[in-house]
Amino acid sequence: MNDSGLLIVVSGPSGAGKGTICAALRKLFPNIQYSISMTTRQPRPGEVDGVNYYFADNARFEQMLSEDAFLEHAKVYDHYYGTPKKYVYQMLEEGQHVMLEIDIQGAMQVKERYPKGVFIYIVPPSRAVLEHRLRSRQTDTEEVIAGRLSKAREELDWIDRYDYVIVNDDLDTAIDDAASIIKAEQCKVMRNVKNIAQTKELYK
Repeated sequence: MNDSGLLIVVSGPSGAGKGTICAALRKLFPNIQYSISMTTRQPRPGEVDGVNYYFADNARFEQMLSEDAFLEHAKVYDHYYGTPKKYVYQMLEEGQHVMLEIDIQGAMQVKERYPKGVFIYIVPPSRAVLEHRLRSRQTDTEEVIAGRLSKAREELDWIDRYDYVIVNDDLDTAIDDAASIIKAEQCKVMRNVKNIAQTKELYK
């Protein structure tokens, strides 16, 4: 018997480096699975159903909403996005960790439905650094960059709803910090009830 895995929820403003940190964690912890989201938008070239997303029409998505089948969901530009519960809970029951890289709105929905998850917020060391990173990507207009910076400031008011905050000043250090969090969470007594019971049996 195994105790359930960790549900790891990672949020942070665009440009904070959360995607890079999450990718590094998956290499360090092979039992971390990425959750597959469902969406009603059309597949983009190269995207595969059941790999990149579960693709569904509005009727199917709304039916699942009525069945409370999502851990979190949102509607963005007329398209639904959501995290189906079934896959996540199945992986957790098998002792696998599941990672969700989602925004604050989604994270708070998950926290309400699965409060024993591990909630991590990634922040850049300063507004100036975040602005530099956004401009260095050369993918956004001035208007989009201004919007992202404004949103990043608004999101800071939600940090106290998370369990951990990591300041991504140095990427290697930030990855080490995130890995330390996962290692510590894996060792918590509350997450090892079955393993402790098995160990006790060995001493009888």
